[in-house]
Amino acid sequence: MPQYKAPLRDIQFVMNELLDTETHYQHIPGGEEATPDMVNAIIQEGAKFCEQVLSPLNQTGDQEGCTLENGEVKTPTGFKEAYKQYIEGGWPSMTADEQLGGQGLPGSLSMVMSEMVGTANWSFGMYPGLSHGCLNTLEAHGSEEQKQTYLPKMISGEWTGTMCLTESHCGSDLGIMRSKAEPNSDGSYSISGEKIFISAGDHDMSDNIIHLVLAKLPDAPKGTKGISVFVVPKFIPDENGNPGERNSVSVGSIEHKMGIHGNATCVLNFDGARGFLIGEPHKGLNYMFTFMNIARIGTAIQGLGSAELAFQGSLEYAKDRQAMRSLSGAKNPDGAADPIIVHPDVRRMLMTQKALAEGGRAMIYYAAQQADIATRGQDEDARKEADELLGFLTPIAKAFLTETGVEAANQGMQVLGGHGYISEWGMEQIVRDARIGTIYEGTTGIQALDLLGRKVLMTQGESLKRFTKKVHLFCKEHGDNKQLAEFIEPLAAFNKEWGDLTMKLGSAAMKDREEVGAASYDYLMYSGYGVLAYLWAEMAEVAQRKLEEGTTEEAFYNAKLQTARFYFKRMLPRAKAHADAMISGADNLMDIQEEHFAF
Repeated sequence: MPQYKAPLRDIQFVMNELLDTETHYQHIPGGEEATPDMVNAIIQEGAKFCEQVLSPLNQTGDQEGCTLENGEVKTPTGFKEAYKQYIEGGWPSMTADEQLGGQGLPGSLSMVMSEMVGTANWSFGMYPGLSHGCLNTLEAHGSEEQKQTYLPKMISGEWTGTMCLTESHCGSDLGIMRSKAEPNSDGSYSISGEKIFISAGDHDMSDNIIHLVLAKLPDAPKGTKGISVFVVPKFIPDENGNPGERNSVSVGSIEHKMGIHGNATCVLNFDGARGFLIGEPHKGLNYMFTFMNIARIGTAIQGLGSAELAFQGSLEYAKDRQAMRSLSGAKNPDGAADPIIVHPDVRRMLMTQKALAEGGRAMIYYAAQQADIATRGQDEDARKEADELLGFLTPIAKAFLTETGVEAANQGMQVLGGHGYISEWGMEQIVRDARIGTIYEGTTGIQALDLLGRKVLMTQGESLKRFTKKVHLFCKEHGDNKQLAEFIEPLAAFNKEWGDLTMKLGSAAMKDREEVGAASYDYLMYSGYGVLAYLWAEMAEVAQRKLEEGTTEEAFYNAKLQTARFYFKRMLPRAKAHADAMISGADNLMDIQEEHFAF
């Protein structure tokens, strides 16, 4: 299994040189505490924990998995002890409200920690990761009593949280769910129903688990407008706020799944469980979007982590493994063969992984900055703009980065050849773990419909223009820089085409709504390549400027330029195929009769 090594230099590059986090934090309440020295110390300590504690447990968790014993889930060897260290390190409380026991640091800083935790051990990272979304939903929509009851211990990490949406007969179509909530005389509700695919649904690492459950009241309207959300604790807190009576929530089974074996994906049965309404009736789905948007960015991190870990494993192997001679002459004349890193096709795979990992890091950190502004910014107009920009970027980050993360994981396995297919090397585990990322928190298709249908066409293209305007200004600013022309010229052309294609799709959709669904996947992937092109051009500009100013890190900045060049020459052209497909029309999908699918 690749032993994770936190890419600290690249993390620093994106935070400090690309996104100027120091200046950004000065404009965010709580950010004044996040001085460069403090941020660097936090990241260094986080890296140490991930490398020394979590990474060694990654393969163990996969091999052992979780077990169900007497109705309780037991996590793999070492997970419980690692979680204790995680709490002692103060990691769960880093960005939470100080009045509730948090440290009040900017949320974007937690994304850096989430990346390192997730790359080192995705299965482990899901346990505290889901708690953040649960916590944010309660903080935004819960009553004062609910906040005081649940948030302090969730912030400390003593309690964890989940979200319970999916049922066996409905996946993303939550409007047809069957879970019910009957009012009790004391103001609570009796929750009944079965929820499936509940990540971290039960475990032995925390004292209590707080479930956010979607259910329908007796008078609920049909469809998604009739969904309410309830807080349902595993143990009902007593008068002192400690875990008390066991609630009527039980684990029906642990799902047998392709990957992420170290995380307990549970079937949960609610048999008249006592629950408490969050907010107003029938507004649960709107409230849960607070949770789901956080979870979608978290899932995007899985795509980045898959690319990074696969790159680290395959790069180490490619430097060491010897096979054949270089076509241009022996590069290791004293050996029986040359290391495979000299071969062009191996380099193609390594460079693809590198471009996706480093580009994905820039995309997520950029989105995280927008989240900082949207949630903590002091200027109302800036908050609104950041929130809308984040809404545009979220489906792209979630879907594009998980799709390309699977690609990078597969290429990591391919670099190792037959050894990549063998479990002991750990590369096939990355493939299995990565695959779920394109499915949960809304499949790629769902994200694509959200992007093209809701975020772009329903705003008459305004959300797209908000981003393409930034790209246009960047291209205009550096249009005279001949050394950047190889990046600026294709980026400017892409940016114009992006708007033109969107107008064509909008016109087609006015005549036939099926055109939206037919084009959405290709539109999302096209958009993903565009966002990454903009970020790689930005990174190339920073690298070129540093080299011109003079630096002792020429190798690092030259590698940035070379990777940007690879991306523009070999990866951005993929967008042309997506462009052709998205405007080809819905008829090539919809004209075939259902019975003709048979063979």
